[in-house]
Amino acid sequence: MIKPAHIHSSLRGDNALPLRPASQVMDLERLGAMHQSRLSFMRSLMRKVMLERWQIVLSCCDLDEKGHGTVVYQINAPYGVYSFVLFSNWLDPEQRNDRVIAEQWDLTMALVAGKVDDHYLETLREYVPKQEAGRVDSRVFVLSRANRSLRNFDYVVDTLAAGEQPDVQKIEQVGYLYRTTAVYGSGKLGMADWEKVQSRWPDFARPFSAEMFTCFMLRNFSLLQVEHIARHQSPDTFAPMDITIKRYVGIGNSTGLGMAPFLIHHPLLFNQWIEMRELALARVRVLGAVDTTIKKRFRKLLDRTTHHTRQTKTEDPWQSDHNIQVIKDLKALHKQSNQPFTRWDQLILWSEKNCSLQGQELLVSVLLELYPELVNKLEDYCSAEEFLDLDPIMPLQTLQAVIEDRYDWALTMDFIADGARDTFWYRSEEKMEPRLGDALKEKGKDRQMALGVGYAVRKCYDQLLDYITEFPDHNTARFMVARPKLRGIVRRIQSMNRCLYGDIQANLLHRDVLPMHLLRAKLSFFGVSKFDPKSRLWVRNTMFQGAPLLEDIGGTFDDDWFMPLSPEYRSDETIAIASTKTTKHTAEVAAL
Repeated sequence: MIKPAHIHSSLRGDNALPLRPASQVMDLERLGAMHQSRLSFMRSLMRKVMLERWQIVLSCCDLDEKGHGTVVYQINAPYGVYSFVLFSNWLDPEQRNDRVIAEQWDLTMALVAGKVDDHYLETLREYVPKQEAGRVDSRVFVLSRANRSLRNFDYVVDTLAAGEQPDVQKIEQVGYLYRTTAVYGSGKLGMADWEKVQSRWPDFARPFSAEMFTCFMLRNFSLLQVEHIARHQSPDTFAPMDITIKRYVGIGNSTGLGMAPFLIHHPLLFNQWIEMRELALARVRVLGAVDTTIKKRFRKLLDRTTHHTRQTKTEDPWQSDHNIQVIKDLKALHKQSNQPFTRWDQLILWSEKNCSLQGQELLVSVLLELYPELVNKLEDYCSAEEFLDLDPIMPLQTLQAVIEDRYDWALTMDFIADGARDTFWYRSEEKMEPRLGDALKEKGKDRQMALGVGYAVRKCYDQLLDYITEFPDHNTARFMVARPKLRGIVRRIQSMNRCLYGDIQANLLHRDVLPMHLLRAKLSFFGVSKFDPKSRLWVRNTMFQGAPLLEDIGGTFDDDWFMPLSPEYRSDETIAIASTKTTKHTAEVAAL
């Protein structure tokens, strides 16, 4: 079997695809530097909805003048009929909380199979608003909730009621009217599991497409609701929101530590996502024609990405510093692209020597944007059968060689060094949500989650060498009988050896581990933008900003909402950015 490192070094010929090696791609810090791309799940979903012309109609809109009540959308897609059911309730301001411990929200919602009759609607009304405290049936495959943006929602309502349009700069500061705090699927709380969704409802057979669709529908409801409230507040002066501003409004999202373990628990799936992204990049490097027209498009995308980064608001010094560096990288790439070159490979290699990891990975996203004909079809290959299979007849010398080849990164780590195993991951008893513990100060390490893959591999390797010394002719089955506690990690090692990229190469037990990198990696595949970390454990971001609206379905569609800009952005690719009195870091971004 050809390993990724060998692929990178031996397939440099003119007719080969130069895939980046696992040692480079699977580094945790680099994974945390990735950005949305043409293969992100939101982009993939919108292409499907728009090209297949899904029919989405409002079948029930029972809202009072304050926007509280029940709304049902009926979705007619090529392979089925679905309903998006939403409940809007008054929320005491003192109860508004984005943390998982919250028990009430402004909105709760569910995506369900089939049409919803009065009886089933009442059943949903009883349980959906309870979220984790309730239970639903297997007709439901997504459950979610959301809270209003305190900075934007009432302001937009009052502005529209007065017959005026919202100040785009105020919208730019936040970017959304509602913020989700959880989007549940895959069998949780009684819902249909992923296997059922994938097999019975092909419209949502791509990973996380149902969850992304729920957020898309929430975004459209948020626009309907502010207009509904504003119209009732002042029917004589009310004005609907300008369509260009509507498209710029996204959905906010708060993502915490609960998402981080997913990439470790689903290594085959994450490997598949990475492999498709890297294959897309390899196609561009080899097959992407470079001419005057494509270079002009490339520079315009660099300009757009620069302005998008400037419009990203954050008070987090770490993120602000990275945004500043990204802008510098983009300017450097723009300048370098004026030099003669005939293949994108030349620019990629230049970026690896002269740009930050954020800049390098942003370049990847921009390049994928240029060649939809080389990239888009790979979206159909982002699923994987998640079964870690044990090969019992594998000779132990072969297992040893696999570890030394594919997990050399784990063997080079010093797990007895200071801080190397100071962090442990566990689930809280109250909400069953992942948490981080300090092994030096807190109890509970005996109940930790098995996320320390590198350390587990190291322990397995050491015991394997001792066993081989005594029983050199034994196979894996005999080793498993003697060391049954190692069965899980051996199964993982053998299964990931059949993958192109394998496991994330990091020690997740280290004192200085940044879970933010895991969050960023997964969110980049979702397609979010405008990361605003609130700590190393959770981040706010924006979804579907710039995406088409429900009223756009059936119209022209060019799939060009990568790195969206505010409506003030002019067609000549320039933008006027008002100065704002924010943090020193935000001021530095605006100065670049």
